[in-house]
Amino acid sequence: MIKRRTFLTATVASLTALGTSAKSYARILGSHNRIRLAVIGLNGRGKDHIAGLASHIVALCDCDRMVLEAEANRRGLLALVDYREVLDRNDIDGVTIATPNHTHALIGIAALLAGKHVYVEKPVSHNVWEGRQLANAAQKTGLICQAGTQSRSSPSLQAAVEFVRSGALGKPLYAIGTCYKPRRSIGRLESPLAIPGHIEYDLWCGPAEKVPLHRPQFHYDWHWDFNTGNGDMGNQGIHQMDIARWFLGYSLISPRVISIGGRLGYEDAGNTPNTQTVLHDYPGAPIIFETRGLPSSKAFQGNPRDWDRNMDVYRGCRVGVLIQYERGYVTVPDYTSATAYDLDGQTIETWSGGGNHYENFVDAIRTNDPKRLHGPALEGHLSSALCHTGNISHQVGRIASLTDIRAAVADHPLYADSVERMIAHLEANDVDVASLPTLTLGEDLQFDTQREQIIGPSLASGMLQRRGRAGFEIPEIESTPKVSTGG
Repeated sequence: MIKRRTFLTATVASLTALGTSAKSYARILGSHNRIRLAVIGLNGRGKDHIAGLASHIVALCDCDRMVLEAEANRRGLLALVDYREVLDRNDIDGVTIATPNHTHALIGIAALLAGKHVYVEKPVSHNVWEGRQLANAAQKTGLICQAGTQSRSSPSLQAAVEFVRSGALGKPLYAIGTCYKPRRSIGRLESPLAIPGHIEYDLWCGPAEKVPLHRPQFHYDWHWDFNTGNGDMGNQGIHQMDIARWFLGYSLISPRVISIGGRLGYEDAGNTPNTQTVLHDYPGAPIIFETRGLPSSKAFQGNPRDWDRNMDVYRGCRVGVLIQYERGYVTVPDYTSATAYDLDGQTIETWSGGGNHYENFVDAIRTNDPKRLHGPALEGHLSSALCHTGNISHQVGRIASLTDIRAAVADHPLYADSVERMIAHLEANDVDVASLPTLTLGEDLQFDTQREQIIGPSLASGMLQRRGRAGFEIPEIESTPKVSTGG
């Protein structure tokens, strides 16, 4: 058996041969009546994976032994602590990945290189570069790799996209995604959290830096630490970012990105913004993404139930997307419905009804046809990358006065309006952004969209990639060049 630490090196070295054998293996797997899957990561979305793919699940994997044993005993399934044990087995055809963000691409790439089909939760990556490697690995191996952006399997949203792309509302002008979702303080410990003995912490960290934690809760709150998570834009907001990009039909990252925001209203162990507006300045029809974790006003912060019930709403969207066109607009307030309006706000058409993203994944495996996927790895990568580049702008930004912030966005009236609405929201929560510099003005980043690289010198360039700690390195996968057919 190949040693764990050399597993990825060996598989990358034989990738060309693997691409052929993996396709043959996939055809064999697709012939099974039962596609044998293992769920990796059980404490959150993993439970939904188990429920949605119940007839195909043969094994469970989690580096928290307590969580693993509880689920495995309840369901009578094989239990494995280390994801690499799953990949070594010939009696498992594919994996679903619902671990924290920082291990999505690591495990997804390793699984593809081991000949396994992959369903990977959103975002598919923790940084831009590793997301591209995942997409390349899916292309190179020819295996099935579905991103967990389940809105793509909604017939209602598919119909709405077809409607607007037919030109029924004219040209698109802009899209605004909203993630107005209650996020209270996660607290802060003076001394580092004592990691429970039933958690394999080194394995849990994987490629991320292994550091002391000062948050009281180990699970879930990793979302609000840039070492392991991507804030709410990369947690909830990735769905709405994906829908916005889908409607507008963009197949590249944006050429210009800037973020304004901060973690405001409380002090805790988190370092990701709870209030943020990001501009993806695509020519013609930009995407603006707005994150708000505080309620609509300070009056609702005292009671959690009041906080949850009193979040802001923008033109019908609380957690949703608004796409403006020349002759009307479309709102997508959830994963399964959309409504088209004329410019006077009168309803033109409505769509409702969701699909089964898991079923689409299984269907693609059975037919050995990646083209059947509604959420292929490349699409998941591009939408995830928009979240990452917005966060990078914030991370290399500076605390600035309102005068400087307003001057920085004066050339873009639509984005300036988003910033002003954010300022009003913060003031309603008694966050003083006027007296003292409080908001972070992110770096205005320009991108080579084909190479997915920042143009010009910037500290941000080094944040597009993280290869990972020893033993958990993300391998570089070359893409397969498109073959010209001439003519």
